[in-house]
Amino acid sequence: MDKHVMATDAEGAEVPDQVVIEEPLQIVIDGHPVAVTMRTPGHDADLALGFLLTEGVIRSREDVRKIDTDSRDNHALVFLADSAEVDLQKLTRHVFSASSCGVCGKATIEAVTTQRPPLPESMLFSPEVLLAAPEKLREAQSVFARTGGLHAAGIFAADGNPQVIREDIGRHNAVDKVLGHAVEAGWNLSQSFLLVSGRVSFEIMQKALAGGIPLVAALSAPSSLAVDFAERSNQALVAFLRPPKFRVFAGKLAR
Repeated sequence: MDKHVMATDAEGAEVPDQVVIEEPLQIVIDGHPVAVTMRTPGHDADLALGFLLTEGVIRSREDVRKIDTDSRDNHALVFLADSAEVDLQKLTRHVFSASSCGVCGKATIEAVTTQRPPLPESMLFSPEVLLAAPEKLREAQSVFARTGGLHAAGIFAADGNPQVIREDIGRHNAVDKVLGHAVEAGWNLSQSFLLVSGRVSFEIMQKALAGGIPLVAALSAPSSLAVDFAERSNQALVAFLRPPKFRVFAGKLAR
């Protein structure tokens, strides 16, 4: 989502422009506020579902009875299934996911990596498929084309077909939106890969692991913790994916 504004150019003349919308979304679980994230409105239920998955609150769609995003503006009201077991005392720690931060409340990388076991040996993806993915991601970035102010994340099948692509002002939000969509659809992502439009941090790798995604690719650079995480979780990590080149920092590709 974006809005029309007036700006002033270098010569002092007024010019029309478009800027991306940024608003808070409060996630509430069974009446308990647990997180606020600054996001671009749209696909809020998917965002909440992806957040709950990657924070380890839920394991599957069956843990959630309902997500209400209509009753209150900028709120996602989550109602868990009776069978879901959640430690609300743990959840109500200070969790604030800003557009530049994914898991600010986590004290150490160990607190994240111990939540999920490493992935088993998985399929190897084709370099040709990866090299074709950035253009497909760009083609779906309609709001970015107008504003230049959004990140994108996409889940792609092994043959390179885009399964879902989302934009958001926050990198982590964009990833949560595609993962939430996948959870809602009941997809098995063991033969899919995640592509992000910017850099890849260990939070992005952690989110992909929560979704069972064996390979993460990024148009920009990885962080040292992202590489370490990928090696420990048995995920492949490809960065600087700028056709015709890329670099493999963890795992391997088909040859």
